[in-house]
Amino acid sequence: MNPPIARFIDGEKFMWDGEVYDAREAAEAKKREYEAAQFETDIVEAEGGYLVYSRRVVKEVVVEGTPPV
Repeated sequence: MNPPIARFIDGEKFMWDGEVYDAREAAEAKKREYEAAQFETDIVEAEGGYLVYSRRVVKEVVVEGTPPV
């Protein structure tokens, strides 16, 4: 199986987490982990396996170090 790394769902870009889950329950457990970390998620069934795609909107940019002159 060679699933796409990125997938557009409802016009939004989601990234695959790189794992193929044999059971839907395992994919659902990972989905809950991502959602607890404030990610939007979706599960896609493909070739007998389950893929978890996620995305998170950046709400704050933190810059470290001294700014260039």
